[in-house]
Amino acid sequence: MITNYKSDNIAEKIPRRSKVKKLYKLNHQISAKELRVIDEEGKQIGILSLSEALKKAQSAEADLVEIAPDAQPPVAKIIDFKKFRYLEEKKQKEARKHTKQTELKEVRFSPFIGEHDLQTALEKVKKFIAEGHLVKISVIFKGRQMAHTEFGPKLLDRIMTDLSQIAQSEREARFEGRRFVTIIRPVKGASS
Repeated sequence: MITNYKSDNIAEKIPRRSKVKKLYKLNHQISAKELRVIDEEGKQIGILSLSEALKKAQSAEADLVEIAPDAQPPVAKIIDFKKFRYLEEKKQKEARKHTKQTELKEVRFSPFIGEHDLQTALEKVKKFIAEGHLVKISVIFKGRQMAHTEFGPKLLDRIMTDLSQIAQSEREARFEGRRFVTIIRPVKGASS
């Protein structure tokens, strides 16, 4: 079933809600003289001229879709285009499912934090690092604490010393208004 489209613009054939970003040439839009042709089951038919490939697609009541235009010779598949698009979306969805998303987590500290509270917050940071996330460590100064900003770098040095086995600095520590901030990331190959 060779589909005859009135426009050469393939983007019109793909609905807007579709996740397929790649544009494919169909049937008579293919410009290559010879093609390596694959059938619906994935078996290679061989290298055919464009007219022979179109005849095979028409006899199979399917479309000829160019899937690898940069190959020598270009690769085309005999398949119903709607089915092909569905399979491509399914592959992309499966690939997105297996990619790990890293997030930026933030843990806030006071410059005059108690020992137990510090250890509790450090456990939270270790948990985030073990999960592979970036962690933003903020030492927040409130009110009169701004008179003693030297405690921010001291506290941050202590935190970095405690986490030196599993984390390293992603960004240099600096003041952002009333916060002394740095971002850390997991050390490659470290197991926590």
